Amino acid sequence: MQASEATIKVFAENLTIIEADGVLHEPLSMDSIQIFAGQRYSFIMTADQVINNYWIRANPNTGPAGFAGGTNSAILRCRSHLWIDPSQSKPSPSNIGANESEPKTPQDTLINGLVNEVNLHPLVNPGAPGGAFIGGADVQLNLALGFNPLIIIYKATLKFTINGATFVPPTVPVLLQILSGAQTAQSLLPSGSVYTLPHFASIEITLAGGAVGGPHPFHLHGHVFDVIRSAGSSTYNYVNPARRDVVSIGNASDNVTIWFFTDNRGLPSGD
Repeated sequence: MQASEATIKVFAENLTIIEADGVLHEPLSMDSIQIFAGQRYSFIMTADQVINNYWIRANPNTGPAGFAGGTNSAILRCRSHLWIDPSQSKPSPSNIGANESEPKTPQDTLINGLVNEVNLHPLVNPGAPGGAFIGGADVQLNLALGFNPLIIIYKATLKFTINGATFVPPTVPVLLQILSGAQTAQSLLPSGSVYTLPHFASIEITLAGGAVGGPHPFHLHGHVFDVIRSAGSSTYNYVNPARRDVVSIGNASDNVTIWFFTDNRGLPSGD
């Protein structure tokens, strides 16, 4: 639940997103990508502009922002596509591409804007599991993320909480607990740390936005999920929602909702 995010833009080039978090999506052209910790994107960049130097800039929401002195910046140097005959001697770099100079592209305004998650639609098997209405899943969970101030050796620190519970690692190794007779996940961890879900069931998780220091990303291990309601949107999409494994919980007015199906046994295929 890291609070870091960055907005990435390649100036003078369009980015066509084709994949999010390992899931192929319909092509979506954007100017910039806002990416949270743990999220992954694949995109196609069409090099159809004049051969030149262009800025690649990634502005974070925390830490040093801006681009002064090359901060948060990289350079894309374009090369000519005209040299295609491998039997000929390779021309000098000065004849086939941009000079090694600082780009002059300004920090312009967005044309197609940032990635809007509601516009991402998976290529394969679109549609969420369960009934196509709020509460239509077999199990509904409401999770509120927060902070719990702790004092550790006279030093104040903050711990993430989910529904008021802070993760506490087991004092006895899990395998040793099992060898000693522990039979359930609840017996391995403190109260509030475990939510038991039935097998082969549709699960709805609603994530309240507005946690301190947010927006925060939320990751689900072992599953990709359908983002029924995305941050910044009040619309529920059950037909072809974005499918991924990391989602932003958004701001105070958001109520991000994800659905998934519990068909992962936790074992490699074939076992």
